[in-house]
Amino acid sequence: MTQVDLPLAELRTYRHAVVPPPDLAEFWQQTLTEAAAQDLAPTFERVESGLVTVETYDVAFSGFGGDRIRAWLHLPAGAVRGEGRLAGVVQFQGYNGGRGLCHDYTFWAAAGYAHLVVDTRGQGSGWAVGDTADRVGAGPSQPGFLTRGVQDPLDYFYRRVYTDAVRAVETLRSHPVVDPARICVTGGSQGGGISLAVAALTRDVMAVMPDVPFLCDFPRAVQVALTDPYTELVRFLKSHRDQVSAVFGTLAYFDAAVLAELATAPALFSVALMDQTCPPSTVYAAYNAYGGPKEITVYEYNDHEGGEGFQRDRQLGWLAARVAESGEAPGG
Repeated sequence: MTQVDLPLAELRTYRHAVVPPPDLAEFWQQTLTEAAAQDLAPTFERVESGLVTVETYDVAFSGFGGDRIRAWLHLPAGAVRGEGRLAGVVQFQGYNGGRGLCHDYTFWAAAGYAHLVVDTRGQGSGWAVGDTADRVGAGPSQPGFLTRGVQDPLDYFYRRVYTDAVRAVETLRSHPVVDPARICVTGGSQGGGISLAVAALTRDVMAVMPDVPFLCDFPRAVQVALTDPYTELVRFLKSHRDQVSAVFGTLAYFDAAVLAELATAPALFSVALMDQTCPPSTVYAAYNAYGGPKEITVYEYNDHEGGEGFQRDRQLGWLAARVAESGEAPGG
């Protein structure tokens, strides 16, 4: 494995060339206004996970089109009966991963946060199981999710996913033990791209932690990525030779490197310089465009696994510092 992208010195100054659609703000304002007209109707049902230090709740809420989206809420044991409100972490999953089983992702609850692990609609049959369907159809597409509805921004798969993600933040904020002013969004790969989109579309999250984010700088990604999911787009355009402009026109509404310019919350990125799935130039496209205070951790010899436990350790200290700036500990 070698570094196949730009040298680090060039990555630090690389800028994407995607032109934001002139109606980008209006598109997302209309989309989220339509979603807000649906009753969020969050439900939290206690489940037994077998864990003694974490309490887990099966969550459902209304996302795009009123579709019911599933999630797990993990709380430090006793939080419901304790005093003070918890800072929260909303975690979005990587490509074709779901919320998993109820005991799978409890890291942030163990650290004292209210931790919401969100399904991605239609996914969850790859490396982690999911429970949320995507009932919306699509036209011709490649196997996978990246090209579903890509001929039209209104039909595109990630319009639904990003809207679901914004509603997930609202769901965590609605819980009585959570401080709505202290919410962080995070995720790796697809989850990192979704977290950037949410930070841009809500603009009032406390912090964002995107790891090796996907969905950034699509034109560059299809040129240099060596593996799926970006190569789904390559295969689609190989067949639909007459739709290149239309496809990239759609993707510009969902490009996390474009949306990142609108975000203002403090951000901690990570990038892996040997990443063949989300090439480092695409990560730096989002990082260099990001509109708020930002830091990035570089893993020089890693592929798409990125920093893993080393990055979790970095995040623990960084997020605790953001919470301390609010004048409180994670648990109030």
